[in-house]
Amino acid sequence: MQPTYDFIAIGLGPFNLSLACLTESINDLNGLFLEQRSEFNWHPGLMIDGVHLQTPFMSDLVTLADPTNPYSYLNYAKQTGNLYQFYIREDFFLLRKEYNQYCQWASKSLSNVQFERQVVQVDFNESESLYCIFAKDSAGNTHQYFAKHLVLGTGPVPNYTAAVDKNADDIIHSGQYLANKDALTQAKKLVIVGSGQSAAEIYYDLLTDIRSHNYELTWVTRAPRFFPLEYSKLTLEMTSPNYVDYYYDLPQAKKDALIANQKHLYKGINSSLINEIYDLLYQLKLDGDVPTRLLTNSELKSQSGHSLAFQQTEAEHSFTLEFDKLVMATGFSYQDPAFLSGIECQINRDNTGRFAVARDYSIDKQQRIFVQNAELHTHGFVTPDLGMACYRNSQIINQILGYAHYQVETHTTFQEFLASEATPCSEGEIV
Repeated sequence: MQPTYDFIAIGLGPFNLSLACLTESINDLNGLFLEQRSEFNWHPGLMIDGVHLQTPFMSDLVTLADPTNPYSYLNYAKQTGNLYQFYIREDFFLLRKEYNQYCQWASKSLSNVQFERQVVQVDFNESESLYCIFAKDSAGNTHQYFAKHLVLGTGPVPNYTAAVDKNADDIIHSGQYLANKDALTQAKKLVIVGSGQSAAEIYYDLLTDIRSHNYELTWVTRAPRFFPLEYSKLTLEMTSPNYVDYYYDLPQAKKDALIANQKHLYKGINSSLINEIYDLLYQLKLDGDVPTRLLTNSELKSQSGHSLAFQQTEAEHSFTLEFDKLVMATGFSYQDPAFLSGIECQINRDNTGRFAVARDYSIDKQQRIFVQNAELHTHGFVTPDLGMACYRNSQIINQILGYAHYQVETHTTFQEFLASEATPCSEGEIV
């Protein structure tokens, strides 16, 4: 007979990998992680040399829940002989490639992960009160699993605007950048559409080679400017349990309005990279005009063949750009996995069809199905932040166990997001 797991987590991105690391040593909890890929690999198309995370190394897989956990980044650095080099480097921000290697190290060390398991169906057995999960391996064989709880970590998918044909050969998403870089550099007219960190990294990378390949490079964004990621310390307090509590209790209409205006808090560009782009443009111009354009306030309206139609939103002016290759650095969006159809009747949704995510990250009436990085509309802009992974996972773990295995801080900020009777700043409380 198949074993019954306390929970099965589907998908192995950084958030579920964090959950795997935090649960492996809990004797009271029997969990399993199913991943369709053959190994952990986080955004391989964006592993551009020199790029780094936008959160400090303490936002690793375990530290903010359990600093003594053997899957911490510092222990990884020690085990791989890199701790002294990391110490001397004096940089809190890990290179993205370095973070990926750390996650790969953790995923290979875990005993509760099964790769090459693509979940194709989930049903609910009423008589046993268990979820029945069916997954196929790389050979096409079907495996069956039983679990009391589910954790969905299938991750976002590339987001394209409806204005372009995402299947066109000369249009790629930023997540496919490195695999297509050679072909991109052979083109004569390159256009990048997008306003965030990935767009900036790709623009800078292509700009460094513009003289040797002689292409025209255009970067277009509908944003009014190239927004830097806001990184002041009192603003960083918004990436906290306190702010999640505050945001969650707001009316949904207010939350939707807020998230639309908070992109510079989680989708902005590192200020240092913006400066590096400017400095590189200045350096290149010493040898003559640089065949590049930077266009803001420009919304992509349509594509016809190799021609793009834009609307300059402030001046209400239309213009077109020709391209040989187009990079859509338009981010990622959540997509409901198809296997949920078998348990759709259990899932709570709002009036727009989105998950109605409870404060404890569950999406069903029984509080047995949890989500990772699918609650932007309910829990706020901290949802995709690596630094909040341990907090969310601590909440999920404690909910499944029925008791507080991990201590969860409840007062972590100096500022108050909802004014009450005046009280002095105090040490962080835990529950």
